[in-house]
Amino acid sequence: MAIFKGAGVAIVTPMHEDGKVNYEKLEELLEEQIANSTDAIIICGTTGESSTLTHGEHLQTIKFAIDKVNKRVPVIAGTGSNCTETAVMMAKEAASYGADALLVVTPYYNKATQKGLIAHYTAIANAVPETPIIMYNVPSRTGCNIQPATAVTLAKNVKNIVGIKEATGDLSQIAKMMSMADGALELYSGNDDQVVPILSLGGLGVISVLSNVAPKYTHDMVMKFLDGDTKGAAEYQLKAIPLINALFSEVNPIPVKTALNLMGKNVGPLRMPLCEMEDTTKAALAKALEDFGIKLA
Repeated sequence: MAIFKGAGVAIVTPMHEDGKVNYEKLEELLEEQIANSTDAIIICGTTGESSTLTHGEHLQTIKFAIDKVNKRVPVIAGTGSNCTETAVMMAKEAASYGADALLVVTPYYNKATQKGLIAHYTAIANAVPETPIIMYNVPSRTGCNIQPATAVTLAKNVKNIVGIKEATGDLSQIAKMMSMADGALELYSGNDDQVVPILSLGGLGVISVLSNVAPKYTHDMVMKFLDGDTKGAAEYQLKAIPLINALFSEVNPIPVKTALNLMGKNVGPLRMPLCEMEDTTKAALAKALEDFGIKLA
């Protein structure tokens, strides 16, 4: 059974002006997402600024989300690390809180070999054998690419490695992987501009930045495809492209957090080394939001 089908939001982590995590605002965002048909919450991923949270903040934020969502939709916790031992520790903690699944990014900076990736993911999975794991392949950030044979080997040989978030942008690689997988791998798009193409290769949904600002729209795009309305899904995909481009006009999550603030959501500042958006790209983002039909504060 799939962890989820549809649109899962890679939710931002709101901050107070002093940089501390704003848990009251996070609760508001969680409730808004659930009310607007989001199919899963992905907490403490890239968009959640996990790389600038302390381990304590990271785990507290995961636990907070799990407790507040209270099984209404799946909560998938980002617990990856470039250190296998740390990733195991984070996985065990998140699993103990009741995470429905874990999103585990490849070990960045180390640039592990394929053999190393198999060892890394196997060690994490074996530490939490009852918790499903989604591998996260985003080589543009990590310098490390899970090759199709590696992903399939893990999915077929480790019982709780069940899925992959694909953000390579390489549809040929994704097609090759899915042709080898024989149904053993749940596929989620990690790129908002490739949701429909990835669904056409057997994907079940998206782990989405766009969902932060347009949750119902992103959910509906996926559901149109899954319900057989491929033309309607494609129309939704294409209409969203200018906004998606604006949301990635600077490194994620700078634009999406800026967008939420422009919408009056008051999610606060970014943590360094992330910084405020440039005036020109911010103005273009505001226009893209308005052109899409999103009201600004």
